[in-house]
Amino acid sequence: MTKQISFNAFEMNCIAHQSPGLWRHPKDRSTEYKALEYWTDLAKILEKGCFDGVFIADVLGIYDVYHHSAEHALKGAVQVPVNDPLQIVPAMAAVTQHLGFGLTTSISFEHPYPFARRISTLDHLTRGRLGWNIVTSYLDSGSKNLGQKGQVNHDNRYDIADEYLEVLYKLWEGSWQNDAVLRDKVNGIFADPAKVHAIAHEGKYFSVPGIHLCEPSPQRTPVLYQAGASPRGQKFASQNAECVFIAAPSKIAAKKVVQSIRQKLKEEGRDPYSVKIYTLLSIVTAETDHEAQQKFKEYQSYGSYDGALTLLSGWSGVDFSQYRPTDQVEYIKTNAIQSLLDAYVNADPERVWTIEEIAHWNSLGGNGPVLVGGAETVADHLQAWIEETDIDGFNLAYILAHQTFIDVVDFIVPELQKRGVYKTEYATGTLREKLFGQGPYLSEQHKGASYRQLNRATYAQAI
Repeated sequence: MTKQISFNAFEMNCIAHQSPGLWRHPKDRSTEYKALEYWTDLAKILEKGCFDGVFIADVLGIYDVYHHSAEHALKGAVQVPVNDPLQIVPAMAAVTQHLGFGLTTSISFEHPYPFARRISTLDHLTRGRLGWNIVTSYLDSGSKNLGQKGQVNHDNRYDIADEYLEVLYKLWEGSWQNDAVLRDKVNGIFADPAKVHAIAHEGKYFSVPGIHLCEPSPQRTPVLYQAGASPRGQKFASQNAECVFIAAPSKIAAKKVVQSIRQKLKEEGRDPYSVKIYTLLSIVTAETDHEAQQKFKEYQSYGSYDGALTLLSGWSGVDFSQYRPTDQVEYIKTNAIQSLLDAYVNADPERVWTIEEIAHWNSLGGNGPVLVGGAETVADHLQAWIEETDIDGFNLAYILAHQTFIDVVDFIVPELQKRGVYKTEYATGTLREKLFGQGPYLSEQHKGASYRQLNRATYAQAI
């Protein structure tokens, strides 16, 4: 019997996100992204469908690798304009009770001390439904606008991330003891100073001497997501992540990545199945297979060739404008997302891709496959992906906002529930409790948990 299937909604505070050109479709709502109602409507749709959460991507930069220009990104609204992802989370949390929120922010662009406070605040406001997608960023444009000459070397960014997480674990897990907050109105003592500790961190990249500014949030550390699929990214994920997102064009490619991730978890002394792995995928569905195919053909007519190559060039760091449409895709090592081209070139020996083919592939739903069909057909494919790749669920990218998710909730979720492979209600508790059925905090086997046990003598006592 197929294991339980989980869904996340893949979103971004921008227009069209993973389907460049589809914002022109008359039923697409993504140009409404500036309105709170757009996000609260989405949250209600997803909670109705028992989605684990909404995973909000982000970039702090512009896709200007294609033609060495931002022209196509601006013309086609290719992830620009893009608004801050944090601001929409409280609004969505206010209209839901269970939906989780996976927030993307980069360790490259914000110091861990103020970031720790922002995340704790959101975990409080969502009552423990927050996750953090840890990224190191890949766009040179973002680095340059923050006064840097360009991106730090790919693997070195993960070295910085290692220390960044160390600082956060000290702040979130070690600074405030569980019984530090007294709220004693009679004696006028809100917190016991002896149980709040400065972390005294002095490292290669960061110096953080003081205490965490927030009292412990429901989860302390948010659920940790990571999407790095390069060897260095997988090592980082195997040490820190609780959920991993991958993007692969085929089951063969996905299976290879999943096997590598599970093995690295084992090498780090973690249960290889203690981490949930979601793969990127999109769904086009309707009452019948024929109607779904017609809908898919209609969507394809709105897809943007230049928009897709703008995304691909930014993701990979390779300017695809220099190649002919019939040229074959080859692996080129860059300082961007190193695993992207590898998934096309090395992971599936049975497939040779041309530039034109990957452009059309990525014009709908980004760098993942699109399943097309009625509910039974799509459900069969979803179960096959689970069984053949060993993933735990799907990070669903929309093609039309919000119609794609409405269709999934109306057609696919009931079919999966009928088959007994999709939850019919949420578990209680925080996001971590809903996902893993354990407590609200990092498990004792996670490296972050060790910072709770630090010798208090190593901390300078807070005044």
